Amino acid sequence: MAKPLTSADPGRPRPAPYDPFPVMAATVTAAIVVGGIYLGRPILVPLSLAVLMAFALAPLVGLLRDIHLGRVPSVILSVLLAVVIILGLAGFIGAQFANLAADLPRYQTNLLQKIEAVRGTAAQSSVVQGVSAVLKKLSDEVTGTSDNANAPKDGNGSIASDTAQAGKPVPVEIVNSQTEPLQVIENILEPLLEPLATLAVVIIFVAFILLQKEDLRDRFIRLAGAADLQRTTLALDEAATKLARYLFLQTIINLTFGMIVAVGLYLVGIPNSGLWGLVGAMLRYVPYVGVPLAAAFPVALSLAIAPGWITVVWTLAVFFVTEPIIGQVVEPYLYGRHMGLSAVAVIVAAAFWTWVWGPVGLILSTPLTMCLVVIGRHVPHLQFLDVLLGDAPPLAQEESFYSRMLAGDADEAVGQAEQYLKSHSLFAYFDGVALKGLTLAQHDVDRGVLDEEHRLGMRVSVQAFLDELWEREKDERDDEEEAARLEAIPAEWRDGAVLCIAGRGALDEAAAAMLAYLLRRHGIGARVISAEDAAPGRLHRIAPEGVQVVCASYLDPDNYKNARYLIRRVRKRFTRAEPIACFWGFQTDDARYLDSIEATESDVVTSLRSAVGRIVRLVHRGPGATTADETSGGGETFDNEDEAEEV
Repeated sequence: MAKPLTSADPGRPRPAPYDPFPVMAATVTAAIVVGGIYLGRPILVPLSLAVLMAFALAPLVGLLRDIHLGRVPSVILSVLLAVVIILGLAGFIGAQFANLAADLPRYQTNLLQKIEAVRGTAAQSSVVQGVSAVLKKLSDEVTGTSDNANAPKDGNGSIASDTAQAGKPVPVEIVNSQTEPLQVIENILEPLLEPLATLAVVIIFVAFILLQKEDLRDRFIRLAGAADLQRTTLALDEAATKLARYLFLQTIINLTFGMIVAVGLYLVGIPNSGLWGLVGAMLRYVPYVGVPLAAAFPVALSLAIAPGWITVVWTLAVFFVTEPIIGQVVEPYLYGRHMGLSAVAVIVAAAFWTWVWGPVGLILSTPLTMCLVVIGRHVPHLQFLDVLLGDAPPLAQEESFYSRMLAGDADEAVGQAEQYLKSHSLFAYFDGVALKGLTLAQHDVDRGVLDEEHRLGMRVSVQAFLDELWEREKDERDDEEEAARLEAIPAEWRDGAVLCIAGRGALDEAAAAMLAYLLRRHGIGARVISAEDAAPGRLHRIAPEGVQVVCASYLDPDNYKNARYLIRRVRKRFTRAEPIACFWGFQTDDARYLDSIEATESDVVTSLRSAVGRIVRLVHRGPGATTADETSGGGETFDNEDEAEEV
């Protein structure tokens, strides 16, 4: 037998040398982009908020234009309505907080009682006292505020006496307690200037975006890809649709959450329950930390209004029972897969945008990430964004199978197979996933990037995968149906009736093991023979008694010459057996091999379903039953994928 080719063979194509320049260029580009996002936040943050607000107001503008109000009046009226709503909410919240601040002195007694109760519990605990003493001592040593650290010292460095200290004059500073009216106004307005300025810039941006919507769209198409208008237009439409749908559903969900919170807090007895419901609805736009922040105010208030702790417990329950139900049940049902984001992407995006833009970035993280995923889905050079952030599987089913087998992770492969089999037949999985995964491995062998050690490892992994899948299926089989199926198989087909021979190497042997597994499920005895055991000098060691069918397994159609010689040796050794040539990796573009494959002068199959169907027909109809040549891969033994399961 010829020695297997390795990556060192001169006739084997070598992998291209590693070029670090693309990686370095991508790293530099990413650093420049991130730096620009961070440094440009004074402009980019208002612009992003404006774009988000424009998407929210676009349906209202469209509705007003449908009633022939005109573009400019529709935009102005929509923006004014938004400003009135924002200012109205701000005024309502401010007035409610002012009333609450006026009522706080009434709750002073309850707060003092709870503080004393907590302090008394801590004082009775020796553990708490010990920890508190240690922490206080460490704090005093670090800050230099121990009992004698700040005591005055004499010229020799010793602590001065109390008499000496008492003789020193104490400096007195006179502070004017009156504050000028302008200073009061300045102290009030100064913290509000920056948010008001940002709001003004956002409103201006929103107005111009809505007024120039079509022009901006055309400019973006020209900038992004005028050569491919269809793809760019689809990207814009998908981004707009997803973002508008997200904002609409998020608003409805948040308002529902706010109403539930308001009603719950009202029943608990928390003052200003409507205010806390509104605050909860607004803060819920902030991922992860919004609801805890919204709960902090009512919880603090519940500590003050009642002497016991039951009110605090009920207040916490209102928030942290409602939020999991809405977040884990309602939102996945409404959103489905329309957001297109993976769970990890949402968390990473929240951390990144919070780092570069602060709290506003946290609010904008999900919409911005959604837009990036849509861009990556339609722009080939940015496809990595869809892979990293999208919720689509990063690998195709066959690629994932190949990866699991290469890593020796049979358990994970079985888990993926069970998920796939919930909606597909077993033949669909083995032909459409497992065999395609082995074909990918064979392509890597042909390119010289998969060495012999990994090929042998994959053969072992495939066998472990089949054994584990068999054990799991055995637990779910009906014993009576299994017995009836075995009784329908003639005795001569139950033990080693089918010989599955690997054509050239370990991967062909793995494909042969899959065929043997499927035959075993039908009660047909099958055994696998390696390529070494089927070599010209060793094939005679295999006893021909009881062999009804011999299947030669090949993943590479270029091995048709080897198949022709193997079939000839099989005919001489197993004179009563039916030879079948199995070319699993045969594709429609391999038609150049068609005549040579037909020269094997045997039945040819190109799928596991066809091979099992051919053998099952031989079992029930006898050796004279033949099927049409299936070399092209178009012939099907069964009318549908489940018919083989019913034989």
